[in-house]
Amino acid sequence: MTSPAIHPTALVADSANIGEGTTIGPYAIVGEQVTVGENCQLDAHAIIRSHVRMGAHNRVHAHAVLGGLPQDLSFQPETVSWVEIGDHNEFREGVTISRATKENQATRIGNHCYFMNNAHVAHDCLVGDNNIFATSATLGGYVEVGNRVFFGGGAMVHQFCRIGSFAMIAGVIGIRKDVLPYMLIGGTPVRHYRLNSVGLRRAGISGERYKALSQAFRYLKENKPLADDIIETVETIHLRGWLDANSKRGIYGFIDARKTKDAD
Repeated sequence: MTSPAIHPTALVADSANIGEGTTIGPYAIVGEQVTVGENCQLDAHAIIRSHVRMGAHNRVHAHAVLGGLPQDLSFQPETVSWVEIGDHNEFREGVTISRATKENQATRIGNHCYFMNNAHVAHDCLVGDNNIFATSATLGGYVEVGNRVFFGGGAMVHQFCRIGSFAMIAGVIGIRKDVLPYMLIGGTPVRHYRLNSVGLRRAGISGERYKALSQAFRYLKENKPLADDIIETVETIHLRGWLDANSKRGIYGFIDARKTKDAD
């Protein structure tokens, strides 16, 4: 086991718990009640505010700020709330993650996520695994993100929206409603327009599993309920459950079928 390597110019609170093998660079700041797991790397000028719990093998680049106070005018600074981060995430320069607004609640980031420079996750968001946030992609408060979602550069998501797993969101657009799992979304006005076929196949969703999603896509595009004849797979079961869950913002529709190619 290797003890943490902390640069002499770094400021690390006495109450911080730093895992073995972790390195903390020049002028980095680690606040009170912070846990940083094993083999993390905090680069020069990285800032971890108070009440952050971070797993192993994470990297925080220069000038990223994790655990900042929520940008909510009603928030009381003495409130004890958290940012909870899993393992193997990367936060590039200027990324900001805000902690939750309510007592003992948390903004949560899963595992293996990649946040490009200046991306932002607001208070009380729930972000799953293997997500990619391109430059300046932004989540408002209380947004829920599934797994393996790609956010294009400059995409901005309104508070209380849900973003389904395996979705791909075009850059420089505003998302004000829920985005279905497995879909590509973009355009003006914003609409779903086809399956995220490349992302699905890269994840090994092919054959009958892909065929079932393609069939479901056609039903949804034609504004029909998902019929019983759709093949039951992990993906279609998840899609049904996702559609049955409560939506606070509504769900985006589809580009007119006459103006787009078929799902395949």
